[in-house]
Amino acid sequence: MAEHTRSSITIDAAPAEVMGVIADFARYPDWTGEVQEAEVLATDAEGRAERVRLLLDAGAIRDEHTLAYTWHSAHEVSWSLVKSQMLRALDGSYRLAPAGPDHTEVTYQLTVDVKIPMLGMIKRKAEKVIIDRALEGLKQRVESGAGRADQG
Repeated sequence: MAEHTRSSITIDAAPAEVMGVIADFARYPDWTGEVQEAEVLATDAEGRAERVRLLLDAGAIRDEHTLAYTWHSAHEVSWSLVKSQMLRALDGSYRLAPAGPDHTEVTYQLTVDVKIPMLGMIKRKAEKVIIDRALEGLKQRVESGAGRADQG
């Protein structure tokens, strides 16, 4: 079984506001460093993304892939890889937990498996960089109020 990498951050906003930014795939190129394009290919009955095509440029990893999303609750979403040229697996999740009034602890878990041989230590370091950048970008996006402005 593949090992995963996990990290957490506290964001000064309610969980619903944080999840609103996470669910707004069209805006990912605005706040994630690696995602150049994001296109929702399919949605569920509630209008949430079920399949998303992402064009990723993470330096060493440049790829276009499709992810399947599962919305477990208002505070948890996970995804898994449907197709990719470079990746064998890309499984992850965001879990949100209220951390006091208008504060949310966000835990991001990620497992990446590439088709090319790569040392486990290097792969985990890459996972950590992806997670840390994503969490920092999410925090800045939510706390700047940009997510609210885009919804209104």
